[in-house]
Amino acid sequence: MKKIIISLFLALMATTGLNAQQISVVSSGGSTSLYRTLQDAIEGADPGSVIYLPGGGFTIADSVKITKKLTIIGIGHYSKSDNVDGVTTISGNLWFNEGSSGSAVMGCYITGNVNIGDGGAAVSDVLIKYCNLNSVQVKNNTCLDVAVNQNYIRSMSSFNGANAKISNNVIHSIYKVNGGRILNNIIRDKGNPGINDLKYFSIWADYSIISYNVMFIGQGSGSNWSNASIRGSNNSGTDNIVGYYTFGENCISWSGKSWNDLFENPSGITPSSNYHFKEAYSEYENLIGLYAGNGFNDQQIAPVPYIVAKRVDEQTDASGKLNVKIRVKAGE
Repeated sequence: MKKIIISLFLALMATTGLNAQQISVVSSGGSTSLYRTLQDAIEGADPGSVIYLPGGGFTIADSVKITKKLTIIGIGHYSKSDNVDGVTTISGNLWFNEGSSGSAVMGCYITGNVNIGDGGAAVSDVLIKYCNLNSVQVKNNTCLDVAVNQNYIRSMSSFNGANAKISNNVIHSIYKVNGGRILNNIIRDKGNPGINDLKYFSIWADYSIISYNVMFIGQGSGSNWSNASIRGSNNSGTDNIVGYYTFGENCISWSGKSWNDLFENPSGITPSSNYHFKEAYSEYENLIGLYAGNGFNDQQIAPVPYIVAKRVDEQTDASGKLNVKIRVKAGE
């Protein structure tokens, strides 16, 4: 992957002047093709290819379905460096349908949802990482081992009884995980599946491991309201911080206190938030929340080349050449 990334960077340097919005598709064999639209890139890519999106906006229609293994990598969803002109924004929804097991999307702002397994298809091992998206919608319980890691997720995500590993995210709420692992998340809001159900929750799961999360659920009023930080059955876990209904071993009830009591600047599901614990609660930093476990990348740098140092001479030399030195590194 590193060789492909650096080769791609050199190719992009050569083509940037032609069209900053060109999309590069690198096949599993290392060959590179260029496309002008995301739809063309998806349709033209061979199975196993990596689609690299530069900074800018890319529209995708719901009629476009991914039916082969593809990895989509953007430059980031709030990049603030010299490497890009704006963020990578996908306007619309992504659909990983039958045949797309093993696919991934990283480093993008997605206005819609990432949908997996439409029509009852068993689509497994999909990775969603370093993105800001509306929600994850797994369509059926045969979609195994979806991994959701280090994202900002703005609305309730539904897993429809599938297993999943959901870790180190700032996320709205989680619905219907079965046999999953839910670890080190900040769960900002309360979910509700609707359909005449007034039960609100941070996490709804069964037979899952739920540990090291922080969740405060608002407490409703009225005889038909029922609230719990975690709903479901046969779950296990430890060291969660909850606002209502303590769950698991060694869990800490935070009832009556707010996000601002615990964190530096918990302004919402946004990169401007700071979910480092305040000094008074620093003993939690390496165990509970975003920065524990596998940790959280504040920069949200996807595995694309980015500039770490550069030097451009102020004038050309005697032969008319301008000396430019750039040092790049690939994101992890």
